[in-house]
Amino acid sequence: MTADAWFDADDAFDAPLRALRSIALDCGLTETVKWRQPCYTADDKNVIILGRMKGHCVISFMKGALLPDPEGLLATNGPNTRSAKVVRFTDAGEVRAAEAGLRALIAQAVEAERQGLRVEPLTETPEYVAELTAHLAAHPDFRAAFEALTPGRQRAYNMHFGQAKQAATRRARIVKCTARIMDGKGLNDCVCGLSKRMPGCDGSHRVLKTRAPISG
Repeated sequence: MTADAWFDADDAFDAPLRALRSIALDCGLTETVKWRQPCYTADDKNVIILGRMKGHCVISFMKGALLPDPEGLLATNGPNTRSAKVVRFTDAGEVRAAEAGLRALIAQAVEAERQGLRVEPLTETPEYVAELTAHLAAHPDFRAAFEALTPGRQRAYNMHFGQAKQAATRRARIVKCTARIMDGKGLNDCVCGLSKRMPGCDGSHRVLKTRAPISG
């Protein structure tokens, strides 16, 4: 998909998205497509991404957490996102009203990339869901395997377990993932050995389900 094709889609937020595109290009950013969305870069570094959401559109600043925001435009993009921040819009008038602030944020974001600034990772002990805490306490071998995972893999599992609304479902998810954790695998790691993007899963395991059995 090209950026033009993305913008040509019939959408309720066509006007604000095109206004955001115009601002990004006028600020000297390079337009490309990543993750099936228009992405704007400076010196090949991702600076902002445009996106369609339910009820609004967004301009997402990849390292928004680093940016001064005197006008209070930036909002968090969910409780589990630390680096990126977004500005939400529903019409082109809102974009025009925020244009000066957006241009300032883009300039700051470009400078942050050029200086190589990074959002520091969390260092405090994560708060695990209650069922995971209980399982870790009851099973020392499981605890050792879980704590041997990288912090990112631990967070992914904790988020996966915590997304279940019922305690019974959370416990069932923990049990289902136990073998994978004991093998040192992350939630999205390949376990079939067929992935072309190791260690991540790329869906190649589906081949195992579609191959016809060998007769004779």
